[in-house]
Amino acid sequence: MSAQGTPAAAGKTTRTPKGAWTITFLLFLFMLVNFADKIVVGLAGVPIMTDLKLTPEQFGLLGSSFFFLFSIAAIVVGFIVNKVPTRWVLLSLAVVWALAQFPMVGTVSFTTLLICRIVLGAGEGPAFSVAAHAIYKWFPDEKRTLPTAILSQGSAFGVILAVPALNWIIVNHSWHYAFGALGVVGLIWVAAWLALGKEGPLEDTQTSAVTEPKIPYLQLLTSRTFIGCVAATFGAYWALSLGLTWFTPFIVKGLGFSQSQAGFISILPWVFGATIVILTGWISQVMMARGYNTRVARGVLGSVPLVIGGLILAMMPHVQGAGLQIALLVVGSGLCGAIYVVCPPMLGEFTPTSQRGAILAIYGALYTLAGIIAPAVMGTVIQRAGSTIDGYMTGFTINAVIMVCSGLLGLLLLWPNTERARLTRAAAAQANALKGAVSPT
Repeated sequence: MSAQGTPAAAGKTTRTPKGAWTITFLLFLFMLVNFADKIVVGLAGVPIMTDLKLTPEQFGLLGSSFFFLFSIAAIVVGFIVNKVPTRWVLLSLAVVWALAQFPMVGTVSFTTLLICRIVLGAGEGPAFSVAAHAIYKWFPDEKRTLPTAILSQGSAFGVILAVPALNWIIVNHSWHYAFGALGVVGLIWVAAWLALGKEGPLEDTQTSAVTEPKIPYLQLLTSRTFIGCVAATFGAYWALSLGLTWFTPFIVKGLGFSQSQAGFISILPWVFGATIVILTGWISQVMMARGYNTRVARGVLGSVPLVIGGLILAMMPHVQGAGLQIALLVVGSGLCGAIYVVCPPMLGEFTPTSQRGAILAIYGALYTLAGIIAPAVMGTVIQRAGSTIDGYMTGFTINAVIMVCSGLLGLLLLWPNTERARLTRAAAAQANALKGAVSPT
């Protein structure tokens, strides 16, 4: 099939409304806070394990607990945003995040910490899908990849900016106060969103529900591109959830660096990943402007880095030296970021506006299941290995295999440029068959 001639690539020029980039910046900050909240347990992993006397398996459970309600909340809220303005949903989520941090300021047990992480995960589960749905009300389809990349980079900058500050608090004061600082930052974002947050003017889901025909959810969820997005992003999120929970403990306990040194080293994957994401967003929009279809400009562009990243990560156990091992881990896991940029716009291509919030949420709920599995698997592998470093290397090898497989599935299944027409025809044929079955003879 030629790479030319899709409607999205043909130069449609819907004007971007005034204020779109202000909202994009606010939602970038929203994701920044979101990922700062996520990283704090991994960053303070060694002090937490020491203070609470946790085994690797218990700490792996703590990392996984964040995702226990993550997917369920994402799906529930995804259907809510089909009916409720995203402005108020985003505000409610941010309030939950902030309040979930404050119990950790005092003396806490493992159970209290576990419960607070579960509550925080429930609040953060819908975050990216709701934020993406909100941004897509400000940008037409052909201009969505770059805003999606910027939104995704809230995660990287959340780590890049938060890690030095949080690590300073952990080293000089206590890991308890790091949680409190995040609660205060969350409340500051809530105040800013109350003052400046608005609903996008480009799409009205209530109007579109009437004027735009719906596609049965079963057809959307079983479409090859939806399955491909879930499979590809699952592999990327496996790597991300390991980074959130186990990267800093690996630097300290596996490679022997101090907590202060590990704080700065922990930034490296996110700096590299941020570069990959921004480049992917920019390259994708340039390719579409030059006539490439979204199979190439989004599907292939997002999947290939996953395969390459997995192959790089697989080299870790076979090289010597902490510096080289860190470099392979940084580059291999950082390449995963490309898939986060391209999958939400691909799903938006063929999903009716009135159903998009739910589809993005279900997509997020499914791929983030990796967050439940990966930290626990790593903890179990480390605890049962002959040595700590062998356990880490086995865990990263498992990650490499999953990344390669998920990238190959993405290459096989991601065909968004033909999905809308196929799904619309299938829905029309089903409706006609139903009419024929009930019509009088």
